[in-house]
Amino acid sequence: MTTSAGDPRPAARPQLPGAQVRDRHPLALALFGLTAVSGLIDAVSYLGLGHVFTANMTGNVVVIAFALAGAPGFSVPGSLTSLAAFLLGAVLAGRLAARHTPARRGRWLRTAVVLEVVLYGAAAAVVAARGADGSAQYGVIALVAVAMGIRNGTVRGLGVPDLTTTVLTLTLTGLAADSRPAGGTAPRQRRRILAVAAMLAGALPGAVLVLHGQLAWALAASAVLAGVTVLLYRE
Repeated sequence: MTTSAGDPRPAARPQLPGAQVRDRHPLALALFGLTAVSGLIDAVSYLGLGHVFTANMTGNVVVIAFALAGAPGFSVPGSLTSLAAFLLGAVLAGRLAARHTPARRGRWLRTAVVLEVVLYGAAAAVVAARGADGSAQYGVIALVAVAMGIRNGTVRGLGVPDLTTTVLTLTLTGLAADSRPAGGTAPRQRRRILAVAAMLAGALPGAVLVLHGQLAWALAASAVLAGVTVLLYRE
């Protein structure tokens, strides 16, 4: 909506495609499930693949800086591999977006998650066959990061507020900044809390599996959970 020069009202902001999605909507429920998958993947990548992030690229940029400064336990090649693979996944997500309109978001999301499941399954197979050391480690990082690039690009296009499925910084900021103690009305408070809880629910068992030497099983669990999520998604 445009306004005339004498109209003091601001122009209405265009809404994101998923702005009207409520917490019990099938799309929101699917994104909660995928947020739990992200917790599992964060445990796999950071604890099991040499302190590398495969979903949080801000973290990778910082990790590269730590490694260049000589901090022990961080890998420039690992983080660069993750960055490159993530960007490739985001490009693939853009190609998917070009084939699907918001009105066909159900097929769009299903296609993206099926690709994610295949990539997690392939990563689990590599770990089971060759472990997660040396060149195999970089292969696993690349497979998982491509999956997360596809996920991030797809969820960004769907545009459901506070359900990015991979990063909680803005979700937590909104939870505090929009709260009643801050003078706000606490919009989408339940959604924000559930998103944090879903991430924790995935990260905890993921960390237990990785710390007990079950990296392949953690990746397999990620594939299964993502697969169940897409099978249950009906829209």
